[in-house]
Amino acid sequence: MKRLIIDGDPGIRKDAIIDYDGEEVHCFSVTRNGDWHGPERVQLWCIVGSEDEHDDFMRRNFIPHHLEVDRVEAEAVDVIKAKGELAV
Repeated sequence: MKRLIIDGDPGIRKDAIIDYDGEEVHCFSVTRNGDWHGPERVQLWCIVGSEDEHDDFMRRNFIPHHLEVDRVEAEAVDVIKAKGELAV
């Protein structure tokens, strides 16, 4: 499980499945930053991981401030599934 900062908006929401750096990951959480104040482009701060780690995420069996952080451009992300069934 890691935190992924995406510069720009590739059109994903919670429960999305994306591919970056040749790795397919599930987005457990997506926080949108920069709509009103902040950088020129919107940033999406996501907690991503494998499907096996979803149970650990739901039980909060991790320390958010100690997650490894990766940063990518929105253009480098391939969207496999844009959002979960209940996402608006």
